[in-house]
Amino acid sequence: MNFKTTREFNKNFKKLSKKYRTLDEDLLEFKKILKKFPFGLGRHFCVLNKIEAVYIVKARFFCRSLKKKDLRIIYAYIEKHQIVELVGIEFIELYFKGNKEREDSKRIKDFLDNLTTQ
Repeated sequence: MNFKTTREFNKNFKKLSKKYRTLDEDLLEFKKILKKFPFGLGRHFCVLNKIEAVYIVKARFFCRSLKKKDLRIIYAYIEKHQIVELVGIEFIELYFKGNKEREDSKRIKDFLDNLTTQ
């Protein structure tokens, strides 16, 4: 399965990884779960939007540095696309629940708009 990240996700990740040192390893574990279960397991995953074969999923992201599930991650699971490299998972946003209540809907909309133009 292909894993990609948006530029905004990379900025979020870099900022948070300075504060939470285990974030790199935690993301690797999260990817292992997504390889087997792209929609996640249990009630900690929620499909926010579905357009054709693209699912936008919000999940609680466990970080060992926090010892709680206070981080949220937004990703797109792309089942089928004309361009094979796009099939897989692309991470859109990562944020701390204490600083931000909800996901950035404009960022998700921009991501979907850019995806449909490719």
